Amino acid sequence: MKITLKQGIQVVVSLIVAVGIFWFLYKDISFEELSEAVAELSWYWLAASILVALVGFWLRAWRWKLLIDASAETKVKTSRTFWALMIGYLANLIVPRAGEVARCGVLKRTDGLDMGKLVGTVIVERSIDLLMMLICIFLAFVIERNLFISIFEELVATDDISDSLMSILPIVIGAIFVIALVIFFVFKKYKENRLVKKVRNFGKDLYKGMLSIKDVENQFGFWMSSIGVWLSYYFTMYAVALGIPSTASLTANAILMVMVMGSIGMTAPVQGGIGTFHALVAFILIKYDLSEDQGKIFAAIIHGSQVLTIIAVGLLALGIFFRISTNKKPKTS
Repeated sequence: MKITLKQGIQVVVSLIVAVGIFWFLYKDISFEELSEAVAELSWYWLAASILVALVGFWLRAWRWKLLIDASAETKVKTSRTFWALMIGYLANLIVPRAGEVARCGVLKRTDGLDMGKLVGTVIVERSIDLLMMLICIFLAFVIERNLFISIFEELVATDDISDSLMSILPIVIGAIFVIALVIFFVFKKYKENRLVKKVRNFGKDLYKGMLSIKDVENQFGFWMSSIGVWLSYYFTMYAVALGIPSTASLTANAILMVMVMGSIGMTAPVQGGIGTFHALVAFILIKYDLSEDQGKIFAAIIHGSQVLTIIAVGLLALGIFFRISTNKKPKTS
């Protein structure tokens, strides 16, 4: 995947922002303090968290396979979607959000699948993940209502948000209407144009990929794997918490709040959620009577272990991808 100058600048800027936030958070924590925390860490629980995370990655790959099989004429192996997924995660550590396109590109190269349909299935996946995250936020709100409300009031000025939305809403609606008219005019007037045909065909494949959810044969497996993916996030964090003396006494409710805040932090357009994940996780742990340093150290350990896992497995996946590509005989059975 080629990166343009504009994209390169965006990558550098996002990385600078991520590193800046990370430095600001950890500038007052000494290396000795961090070393002591690592020395007290239970490697048994850390290994358990990594194992749970890998199970979650495999479930996500299997769920993606179900969507692909429903939208494509040929079947794809779960192992292929797993390696593509891990390469995508690896790409996200370099270029934010590039992993979604990268993993589709991997399967296009190894299995000859349509890029449009693959992107469509990824959009479905991300939509389901958004739904699951909203469910987790709602669950956190029900369980920890008072804490959730106090945090929301602390972070957000609701009156200002309401006024801002009312002022920009007409502009947004007008802009959407104008853009829709321009697109309609271009596609109608230049429908025989080669580029327009390519865009239209890609759009059709994209639409088919997005509709793949209704054609999934194993609906039960699809939805259970979606739940399983988020359970893996939860138990990954819980295992690390049990392995650190300062967080071992955290309740199940507290871990849910940590997962919700960490998930929100991971949505920021920075490489691997660096900085934003740490800030939000540390922030919520302070609400559970941990010190600021203890919260930051927990965030660093959970995030660092996951990043190292992604790098290790992602590089392995990259090697397997190059080997398959070199053979030039895609396996689609």
